[in-house]
Amino acid sequence: MSVVPKYAQKPIIVISGVGSGTGTGNATAREFGRNGYRVALIARHAGSLTAAADEINGWPEGEAAAFPIAEYNKAEIHRVFAEIKKTWPGSEIRVAVYNTGHRVAKPFLDLTQYDIDQSIQTNIYGGFAFAQEAILSFREYEINELGYRGALIFTSATSAWRGNPHFAAFAAGKHGVRALSQSLNKEFGKQNIHVAHCIVDGTIKTKITTRIFGNPEWEKNPDVRLDPVSIAKAYWYLAHQDRTAWTWELDLRPAHENW
Repeated sequence: MSVVPKYAQKPIIVISGVGSGTGTGNATAREFGRNGYRVALIARHAGSLTAAADEINGWPEGEAAAFPIAEYNKAEIHRVFAEIKKTWPGSEIRVAVYNTGHRVAKPFLDLTQYDIDQSIQTNIYGGFAFAQEAILSFREYEINELGYRGALIFTSATSAWRGNPHFAAFAAGKHGVRALSQSLNKEFGKQNIHVAHCIVDGTIKTKITTRIFGNPEWEKNPDVRLDPVSIAKAYWYLAHQDRTAWTWELDLRPAHENW
């Protein structure tokens, strides 16, 4: 396990997207919360958001706070980042994870304007706004001993590099996230800001997917599905890499991929 760089106060990780509370966002919150970070959680659903923060606050030295958001737009994301800084004055936002997305799976001719708008709004517009707030924060800080001002990680999907039937709207949104992250990586790496794009290529075991699959064998077999705890460990690795070997894109998949 990498060592957290030394700061005057505990650093902050901002995680956008908690969902059911059993997926990548929550697992990442636990991983960083156990290892010396203050955890700022952003989501549209206050229930799972508050539960995730309460769990971390129940640990010895655990610190987390919930920041509900109405919509992933520039004004709301700016407001939330300002609230995070007021909550922990003097502490620095050193990692930011955009784990938010809007999944649409419909035949192309059945797509509505709402479906398209939500995919573009959440995946792309929200990603732009979140990235701007994170990078503006990172630029305020000195470079740490790992060579960082900050690390920005985007959670993505197979659709970021491969379109498929029924996934036109979702793929368009995720292709946009991939292009955004690559552009930011090239522009801000020179300022010691690490931007990474993580393609999650497969189905993650969560409360929702377990219910949908309804297959105990799938749930028990780690060869055929992704575990959010393992993804969170990969995010820890990305956020603490030595600057001589930074990863832009990481592709995570189960051992027995079949799609």
